[in-house]
Amino acid sequence: MTYFLLALAGIIAFTISTIAGGGGALLLLPIVGFLLGAQVAAPLVSIGAMVGRPVRLFLFWKSIDWNVVKYYLPTALIGALLGSWLFAQLKAEWLQIILGLFLISTFFQFRFGKKKRSFRMKLIYFVPLGFAVSFLSGLTGATGPVLTPFYINYGLLKEKMIGTKTANSFFADIVKIGGYGVFGALSGNLWLYGLALGLGVTVGNIVGKRLLKGMKNETFLRRVI
Repeated sequence: MTYFLLALAGIIAFTISTIAGGGGALLLLPIVGFLLGAQVAAPLVSIGAMVGRPVRLFLFWKSIDWNVVKYYLPTALIGALLGSWLFAQLKAEWLQIILGLFLISTFFQFRFGKKKRSFRMKLIYFVPLGFAVSFLSGLTGATGPVLTPFYINYGLLKEKMIGTKTANSFFADIVKIGGYGVFGALSGNLWLYGLALGLGVTVGNIVGKRLLKGMKNETFLRRVI
């Protein structure tokens, strides 16, 4: 039953994630925490998301903005490794509160979806952003929606946003999951649970891609907010 519920949660969360610009892993954290315990939620959600990412990468490959990836990824790899190490040393649940407050502020930054940009985002800003977001992701398990306002302000919407975020997350999560394993945060049958979750994530990505096709930018932006 647990495997089934994890797969179902993955389908629902990543269908929503695809049509709303991200947030699938963040949606899964409380569900996985309820089913298996909060202490394994971060590494398990990371495994599930990682299993489903190759398919998502394939689906959105042509929409990836490689200039953003080039600036974001190098520091993101460092941040992911440090974040996974610190996760194994301490529990930082309070960071979820800070992330939650930032996400709520986004709702007002874009005036409930009526404003297309809230600040000017330059390409060079993705360098420190990559480190900061990946570091926090290693500590908490998921920070995808935190990136969304920065992509919107840079001008990436719909397939371009999803594709670029997926490319950045795919490589950073390889380092993050490797760090969880090396530093002792992964054990037992978590890999099997992660596979079940990942299969659901894969289906959710495919369903979401079909729902995203033909959606207007204005509709997408409202769903993101």
